[in-house]
Amino acid sequence: MKASDILLRDLDGDGILRLTLNDTRRRNALSEAMLTELGTAFAEAGANPAVRVIILAANGPAYCAGHDLKEMTAGRADADRGKAYFSKVMRMCSGVMQGIVNCPKPVIAEVTGIATAAGCQLVASCDLAVAADTAQFSTPGVHIGLFCSTPMVALSRNVSNKHAMEMLLTGDMTSAARAADIGLVNLVVAADALHEATMMMARKIASKSSMTLATGKRAFYAQREMTLTEAYDYASNVMVENMLARDAEEGIGAFIEKRAPEWQDQ
Repeated sequence: MKASDILLRDLDGDGILRLTLNDTRRRNALSEAMLTELGTAFAEAGANPAVRVIILAANGPAYCAGHDLKEMTAGRADADRGKAYFSKVMRMCSGVMQGIVNCPKPVIAEVTGIATAAGCQLVASCDLAVAADTAQFSTPGVHIGLFCSTPMVALSRNVSNKHAMEMLLTGDMTSAARAADIGLVNLVVAADALHEATMMMARKIASKSSMTLATGKRAFYAQREMTLTEAYDYASNVMVENMLARDAEEGIGAFIEKRAPEWQDQ
């Protein structure tokens, strides 16, 4: 399989880009090749004005099984027992996760099967997630003596401390319904309704001004790391700049005039 075949790309006429993990033989593991493909895909999508929303889906019974442990283990043959290689892979993975957050386009995970370790991190890094009722999630590193420290970063920013620690300390599988209850996913539907449910959400978001969505996504993640006072000062400045944008003027005018807005995405 060529590297380009492990991540499929499909952009429809509504500006919805579907990225599909397609390395089913390796349970869509985040190998070096997959991380490279994902990093490139999100960077390109972020810069492409034709893309309005991104769906991250997967083929096969597993959504993503996390890092490729066979690939990682092979790195132990190096003179430093793999330290430099492990550091490289962790930097690549962290870069992809931050690339999703920093991408100006909303990203929706469409989850089937299991999402474990860095696969669970991948779901948690997306802005939204829709899961089949058969999907399961876990951070099982404790079972093999490897605490899921990097998945912890994304997980702990999505669910409460105690729910995150429960997943991290036990390594137990979490059902889709439980994942929705604790805030890891937005919506759970029957497996045969997953595609349409995700598309319905994507179409709704794609109909908005892409300028407004990018402004809001950037501000959401930025203010979250600030104190309350800093966040309000920052958000107030964002609102002022947003009010001066053409689409805000158009949108408010359309609301007052009771008509549909015509976005210029600026």
